[in-house]
Amino acid sequence: MATINTAERVSRDASDNFVFQRSLLAYHAAAERISGDVLEIGTGAGYGIEVVAPHARRFVTLDKHVPDPELLARPDVEFRQTVVPPLEFPDETFDCVISFQVIEHIRDDRRFVEEIHRVLRPQGRFIVTTPNAPMSLTRNPWHVREYTSEELRKLLESRFRQIEALGVFGNEKVGDYYEKNRRGVERITRFDPLDLQHRLPRWMLQIPYDLLNRLNRRRLLHENNDLTTSIRMEDYRIGPVAEGCYDLFFVATK
Repeated sequence: MATINTAERVSRDASDNFVFQRSLLAYHAAAERISGDVLEIGTGAGYGIEVVAPHARRFVTLDKHVPDPELLARPDVEFRQTVVPPLEFPDETFDCVISFQVIEHIRDDRRFVEEIHRVLRPQGRFIVTTPNAPMSLTRNPWHVREYTSEELRKLLESRFRQIEALGVFGNEKVGDYYEKNRRGVERITRFDPLDLQHRLPRWMLQIPYDLLNRLNRRRLLHENNDLTTSIRMEDYRIGPVAEGCYDLFFVATK
C-alpha cells in the first residue's frame, strides 16, 4: 500500500496537531449524534474509526485510498475503496452519514448531497464538516471550492428539510497558533507578487502548495514546539455558527 504524504491527509504527526485535534473533536461530536447504520465518506487516515464505530450498529467507511490494515481489522468496520459520487448503495440504506473535510474536494457537490439524501432513511442525519472559507489563509488548490456558512446552508437546504448550523471554535491558545500560522503564510506569499496562486490552474499549484504547507507546519513546530504540541481537543468547542469559526459543522436532517 502506498503511503499518502500529502498535507491534505491529516495525521497524528506533531506538526499536524492544530488540525488533528479539531478534526478529532468532530468525530467525538458526531459519535454523540449517531445511531443505527452509519456511513462515513472519507476515511482519511482512519483515526476516527475507533471513535465512531462503537456507536453504530453497522459502520461502513469509504475512501479512494486504503488506510492502514490494522484500522480495518475491527469486526465492526466495513471498508470500501471507491470514488464518490455516486454512492453504490440502495435507497434508504443508512440512518446517518458523516463526511469530514471532503465536500470541498467534490466537483459536483450538488450531486454529492443528492446521493447522501438518497441513501438516508427518513429522519436520517447527514453530519458534515468543511473549512470556513473566510478563515482560510490562502488558496488551497486541492479544494474545488470552500464554503461560507450561508453557501453551505443553501446547498444542504436544496435537499434536506432541517439544518443545524454549527461551527468549530478555538480558545486563546488555538488563536495564538492560528496567528503565528497566518504570519508564516504571509512570509511565503510575499514571493508571489503576481498573485499566481489565484491565476494558475489548481493542478499546477497542488504539489508546490503541499510542500510549502508541510514546511510551514514543521517550521511552526520547531519554533513553537510547546504551543503546537500542547493544543488538545478540549481547546476547541462546537457552537452555533458565527464569524471566526475554523470549520463549519452542519447537521442536516432528511
